[in-house]
Amino acid sequence: MSLTANINEKANLIWAIADKLTGVYKPHEYGEAILPLTVIRRFDCILEATKDAVVAKNEELKNMPMKHELLKKVSGYSFYNTSKFTFKKILEAPDNIEANFKNYLNGFSEDVRGIIEKFNFDVQLARLAEKNLLYIVIQEFTSPNADLHPDKISNLEMGYVFEEIIRKFSESHNEDAGQHYTPREVIELMVNILFTEDGKLLAGNQVAKTIYDPACGTGGMLTVAEEYLKRVNANAKLLCFGQEINDQTYAICKSDILIKGANADYIKNGNTLSNDEFKENKFDYILSNPPFGREWKNDKAAIDKEAKLGFAGRFGPGIPAIGDGQMLFLLTALSKMKDIKDGGSRIAIIHNGSPLFTGDAGSGPSDIRKHIIENDLLEAIIALPNDLFYNTGIATYIWVLSNKKAAHRKGKIQLINANNMYEKRRKSLGNKRNDIPTKYIEEITKIYGDFAQNDVSKVFNNEDFGYYKITVERPMKDENGKEILKNKKAQPDTSLRDTESVPMTDDIKQYFKREVLPFAPDAWIDESKTKVGYEIPFTRHFYKYTKPQASMDLMKEIMDIEAELEGTLKEVFGE
Repeated sequence: MSLTANINEKANLIWAIADKLTGVYKPHEYGEAILPLTVIRRFDCILEATKDAVVAKNEELKNMPMKHELLKKVSGYSFYNTSKFTFKKILEAPDNIEANFKNYLNGFSEDVRGIIEKFNFDVQLARLAEKNLLYIVIQEFTSPNADLHPDKISNLEMGYVFEEIIRKFSESHNEDAGQHYTPREVIELMVNILFTEDGKLLAGNQVAKTIYDPACGTGGMLTVAEEYLKRVNANAKLLCFGQEINDQTYAICKSDILIKGANADYIKNGNTLSNDEFKENKFDYILSNPPFGREWKNDKAAIDKEAKLGFAGRFGPGIPAIGDGQMLFLLTALSKMKDIKDGGSRIAIIHNGSPLFTGDAGSGPSDIRKHIIENDLLEAIIALPNDLFYNTGIATYIWVLSNKKAAHRKGKIQLINANNMYEKRRKSLGNKRNDIPTKYIEEITKIYGDFAQNDVSKVFNNEDFGYYKITVERPMKDENGKEILKNKKAQPDTSLRDTESVPMTDDIKQYFKREVLPFAPDAWIDESKTKVGYEIPFTRHFYKYTKPQASMDLMKEIMDIEAELEGTLKEVFGE
């Protein structure tokens, strides 16, 4: 069975099980019961083969101090279940099903119990039992098609399944499915870009790298990155770190990491902006799709406190407007970069258009861009096609950052316009109407690697995006038109004050002489007010002039429309 077919089969099966809840649960509530049961069933399938041996060993060991480690060895995983029950055995005693299921849940090792607690499943268990749905649902989960063992459905496929059912649950209540995950083709492109410059570093037998996602959702980005590295080097090891604020998606992510045999302690639950769980950590790779267009006023006190630390904290370069916190995640990513002497780091992060240009010179967003560009951290920005994401159709961009640029990239920024590299979907998923097929993922990756100038790729010097905001003053004059002096100096008339943006590649004095003095000979620059700003006017650099329609042709169109309208009105009024 193909990967897509397997994913669809399992997702449809789980959605069909969810439909058994109709009448007691509303469609948007299905996930509250079905998501945790799906996670628990996957653990159940994995532990089934060694379950009897674990139960027997648990009886034998009693309260021995090394019991936990020994039970892990018997189960063959870093987790286990010491209850005599499984999903199948629970069905054998339907009259005591709730108590037996609780016994089963309490038999899991502490790490799995912690995951289940994040779903607040006790409430749903009581609700399912009360409405006589628990037996029905467990029975459905024990059907042959509901075998969720990794031998039947891989971790990568299971990630797709979780994301598909989350999308369905969210759409049934018009909720924001996109906050939980990113389309896999977008992640694949990001991972390709992230690793493509590090081919030599990732070769060999002793490769161990770290990767971090500050808004990891169900862990899709971490999983795709790990799969990529396994393909290029089966001996390489990628340690995955992530933090997620949503309890359910955190639990799904952590269960995936645990099942893969990785260290699930590296996945943290909590608000990254107000409570960074990785304060002392640096990582080889960072990738993320943080929420954008969301205010951070609830985190303001914590963020302002850390901002006062300057560059000793994450927010030294500046803070964005309170209505949009996405650049705070960008700053978090930057703060996690390894020093170049320790190997440096690479970042791929998704933003909407706002971080490219919002904020005047001297504002937080501009100062963040200033910090990034003046420290030569920005490698490339890739404009993605519209309508790729489930929750928005607006323009989105991948920012690629690194503190270990290749020699030919130093002092340069590449802009790639991949806006037209997509295929229309036959059926839209929320706002997702387009996909990036494999051929375009490969093409965009090649364009990035080639670093050449063409219709969709343009290379600029860092300073091309900088400008000086100068303040132009005009003298205050009396009623006779004479300048008002103070200490023999002309006094500025604030009502005539103006500003000019001078490209950093231009000379301020020459610009002023050329652009201002011919129109205001008495003007001068207040140099104390000059500020440095940075913006990236992406669309301007790819704008293509379209010749306007000839006036005579336009006039004919208008006259034709008027004639048609006149005829329509006569029909309406019977003239």
